[in-house]
Amino acid sequence: MRVALLGMGSVGRGVLQMIEEKDLGICVTAVADSRSALIDKDGISIDEVLEAKARNGFCGDRSLTAMDVVTGAVYDVLVEVTPTNADTGEPALTHILSALEKGHHVVTSNKGPISRDFSRIRSLAAAKGVQVRYEATVGGAIPVMHMLEHGLAGNRVLAIFGVLNGTCNFILTRMAAEGLTYEQALLEAREMGYAEADPTYDVKGIDPAIKLVILANTFCRKPVTLEDVDITGIDLLTNDALRLAEEQHCTIRLIAEAIPDRGILRVAPRLLPLSHPLVVEGTLNAITIETDMAGEITLIGKGAGSVETASAIIGDLLYIRDFHAERHPKKA
Repeated sequence: MRVALLGMGSVGRGVLQMIEEKDLGICVTAVADSRSALIDKDGISIDEVLEAKARNGFCGDRSLTAMDVVTGAVYDVLVEVTPTNADTGEPALTHILSALEKGHHVVTSNKGPISRDFSRIRSLAAAKGVQVRYEATVGGAIPVMHMLEHGLAGNRVLAIFGVLNGTCNFILTRMAAEGLTYEQALLEAREMGYAEADPTYDVKGIDPAIKLVILANTFCRKPVTLEDVDITGIDLLTNDALRLAEEQHCTIRLIAEAIPDRGILRVAPRLLPLSHPLVVEGTLNAITIETDMAGEITLIGKGAGSVETASAIIGDLLYIRDFHAERHPKKA
């Protein structure tokens, strides 16, 4: 299987390293970062690309762009792992739509296009007879999309509840455990690399809301957008609130919830018993899926990190490889 990869940040580099280290039957024929690209229909040298990126900040020819890869490279699957633009979805949206239009499969970790233009992307993929896989957009290494689409096939999903943002969960964990103020816990999160310099999207609940939209669109019949989500973040939460929760043998977590039959799409701090399955510590994520036949199933794992996200990307690539092999078996 031939792959073209857009995005040479930590996730993109992690994907390349996994492909290089494991015998996956994947040939990388093109890569691009924000300022250069490299195309070779016979396959690039991953070691040389990673070395060049580390040495001078470029992965290839500075006269080539990501769109040159999309339109001119030879590949079966486009892996789109450029930085997320939650406002417009660009340039990833154009990359994805262009690849689909040309009849290529797509695997992405990019939340922008999937949250903003899910119906359009899925409709185009169906029309072209190709796959769009986006496991890496929600929950890092947690296989929640696979569970929704395959593991729970035949079930009706009644609701989803989740801790979907590791930054917020770390802050709340530290506030509860050490009695820190919100500001102190946020500073600690920044120092440990768990929070961005501008943490607005995380602490105001926008990031988990975007992920909730992606989850809801995966299992709901009616398409939803970010504007449909009622969002309250953790930035106004006090350590007094955590202390009162502890007195009740509870704690507070930022919970994203989708309950289609009740019209609920919400992200907000929730009071939970300490024994609740969604009370996970540190930067962990947790997702509970409520179904009509299987009951409640909770998935817990690392919700971020280059290796974890790359793991989800690789899983999607291998799904497409195996799916394609079943549809088009080799003749004897």
